[in-house]
Amino acid sequence: MSHDTGAGTLAGTARGAGRHAVVVGGGLAGITTALALADAGVRVTLLEGRPRLGGLAFSFQRGALTVDNGQHVYLRCCTAYRWFLDRIEGAALAPLQDRLDVPVLDVARPEGRRLGRLKRDALPVPLHLGRSLATYPHLSLTERAKVGRAALALKALDLADPELDAHDFGSWLAAHGQSARAVEALWDLVGVATLNAVAGDCSLALAAMVFKTGLLSDPGAADIGWAHVPLGELHDRLARKALDSAGVRTEVRTRVTSVSVNENGAWSVQVPGETLEADAVVLAVPQREAHDLLPDGALDAPERLLQIDTAPILNVHVVYDRTVLHKPFFAALGTPVQWVFDRTDASGLSEGQYLALSQSAAQDEIDEPVAALRERYLPELERLLPATRGAEVKDFFVTRERTATFAPTPGVGRLRPGARTEAPGLYLAGAWTATGWPATMESAVRSGVSAADAALAALGRPRPRHLFEFEEAA
Repeated sequence: MSHDTGAGTLAGTARGAGRHAVVVGGGLAGITTALALADAGVRVTLLEGRPRLGGLAFSFQRGALTVDNGQHVYLRCCTAYRWFLDRIEGAALAPLQDRLDVPVLDVARPEGRRLGRLKRDALPVPLHLGRSLATYPHLSLTERAKVGRAALALKALDLADPELDAHDFGSWLAAHGQSARAVEALWDLVGVATLNAVAGDCSLALAAMVFKTGLLSDPGAADIGWAHVPLGELHDRLARKALDSAGVRTEVRTRVTSVSVNENGAWSVQVPGETLEADAVVLAVPQREAHDLLPDGALDAPERLLQIDTAPILNVHVVYDRTVLHKPFFAALGTPVQWVFDRTDASGLSEGQYLALSQSAAQDEIDEPVAALRERYLPELERLLPATRGAEVKDFFVTRERTATFAPTPGVGRLRPGARTEAPGLYLAGAWTATGWPATMESAVRSGVSAADAALAALGRPRPRHLFEFEEAA
């Protein structure tokens, strides 16, 4: 059910009995916040400037094709995002692998000997990856042994130590005997995709968090899940349905112009032609937008939000006239290509095959013309996938997210604010807030839970128990 009714109808929601919260931003952080508050009995209005929900994890139509703006995956250890999928009744549409298994193709090796796999066994940590590492063909015997030692050193790091954030992961890896090849073929293979930065540009705190949680906490923690339907089906349609059922008033195409506090301590949220009164406001928007909406005094050092840099992701989309890949996805070495996913079924394509290349940390390519990217990537796919050599390219296009994530640079930890502000009743949410996670769907959902929790405490409402079950699971 759409609530695309424009701002003029908002006055009715703004007045009346009970506590009222306004959530600004309809990405995963805002949707989570709205659901959590509504589940606790708060009346909620969710405002989103775009014509759809889902933030930076969305779909659009290209002819008959339903295209995701980028390939999003999550891991079994992403307990908050898994809670979110359950809450919107979408878990079956984004299943997890039974067991971690990542095919890794190295173009530099002769054909027939290019495939390696990163997979786990049903053994306790760290033995669950032992056999896979011992037989990983893309590293020498010495490099594999040194990787094992570095992993144990990583496991020993204390994630609560603020000093870790001041150091970069690349220097730490070098100090722990990791060759440039080991960084390329293992640490960056995982790290670039999860952190959106190469090891040398990444905070040791965030990298350690990813590797400790994903690979060294629980044998199944790194099993990969991804949507088998368009992202819009989950983050827009099913999310909207869940919000409607929870009684949340959802307004899209409604941009907030200002947020201010009245003499009586209530909040006023201004949208074109209308003012909403609220007991609590959550800004679940990107850091620069949050900075612009923050009233004076809401944060001690609001300029820090502008110092949280952003990093781009480029997605290259190729439609072939035939099947050229017989795996759901693979990662690549020795080539500009990073990760390739088969999106044929999810996109609704009936003939041929649709591959999506997810290119993280894409600072050098994000503004390159499509023609140049086509010239670079089609030959690379021919090197990786022999079946493409006789295939016809039916379509080639790119999607660019110039500010896909916050940049996980050393020192970013001290810039990320918590959910509470200095202004009573005003809260922050977004993957860029202080969740301890890099900019992932998991971080976005966790931030929404934190903001809702803080708001509920101030409003004197009990936390809905089911919302925090994932914390115990984690």
